[in-house]
Amino acid sequence: MFHSCDTHDDRRPARSGSPATNLGVMGVADGTYALGPEVGSILVKTTRTGVGAKVGHDLTLEPTRWRGTTVVDADDLARSSVTAEVDVDSLEIKEASGGVKPLTDTDRADIKKNLRKALDAAQHPMITFRSTRLAGSPEAFTIDGDLTIAGSTQPVTVRGHVTDSRARGGTTVVQSRWGIKPYSAFFGALKLRDEVEVEFDVALTPAATG
Repeated sequence: MFHSCDTHDDRRPARSGSPATNLGVMGVADGTYALGPEVGSILVKTTRTGVGAKVGHDLTLEPTRWRGTTVVDADDLARSSVTAEVDVDSLEIKEASGGVKPLTDTDRADIKKNLRKALDAAQHPMITFRSTRLAGSPEAFTIDGDLTIAGSTQPVTVRGHVTDSRARGGTTVVQSRWGIKPYSAFFGALKLRDEVEVEFDVALTPAATG
């Protein structure tokens, strides 16, 4: 669901009208935190396989339009939550490694076209995540939740850690679990691995109130 941003003092009030003094289990103040490209990033990493893998590229994709909310309740972690949604059309190629030649503008356009088709963006323009359970500590937390891609919803577990008011981590998405057929070319000699790595790095910034 996932680089540089300004960090924020944990002593800053996270709820209007009351100081956030309870840092609790997750090591951040109680309150509601806004997520989005203004405070961090989500990266989607694909890798190649097949006998023709050397002609393809490993890609790092980054959405430019996404938003989310984290609610922290340190006294009762079960009441904490995370939600996020990503605009499929905003996925851009951040990096492309390997391959015989660098990606051309035409290559990039074709990749975006194939990606939009694979994710059925016309019918399902958003990828969404909603947590169902949070557990752990600042050094190692887990977020269980439901991830919806191309209209299909499957459970996932996100792992991460909090350092200096920043949350970092990720998960592995197996495309076929969501009914997505990994891209292939040259009669299957070149294809993307079914497993896609998703990473996030976000500053926990108190959401605006009022």
